[in-house]
Amino acid sequence: MTERPATLDLALHETFSASPEALYSLMTDPAQLVEWWGPQGFSTSVSDFDPVVGGAYRLTMQPPDGEAFHLSGEFRAVDPPGRLAYTFRWEEPDPDDRDTLVVLNLEAVDGGTQVVLSQGPFTTEERLLLHRNGWTESFGKLRALVERTTA
Repeated sequence: MTERPATLDLALHETFSASPEALYSLMTDPAQLVEWWGPQGFSTSVSDFDPVVGGAYRLTMQPPDGEAFHLSGEFRAVDPPGRLAYTFRWEEPDPDDRDTLVVLNLEAVDGGTQVVLSQGPFTTEERLLLHRNGWTESFGKLRALVERTTA
């Protein structure tokens, strides 16, 4: 009997001191998305962003040192203010990259919103860790933005 390898999926749970509606707006308004998307030190620009089912997006990420790179995908679920899902594709992917599915569920909790993120499947632990670190830093920037705009 051959054992099937476990899938490599990312799961993060974060709580923010903002309403689901406010967070959903920060995640779907390109002018606000660029304020928090990407790891520390990265800047992001949006060339395409149509958050409707079947709509596309394309982002350019500029690291502090090095060449800009792009990611794109298609929206699969757009259910304000509780759920957003989209494919995630690196343009010029690493050999270990494949398209993944990002799902963001937003739930009102005491004092704010819990965001449950899932993404996957990944082909290697290294690619999963890269995304975990990127999302963790992005959520840190999102938290700082929420605190600045709701203070």
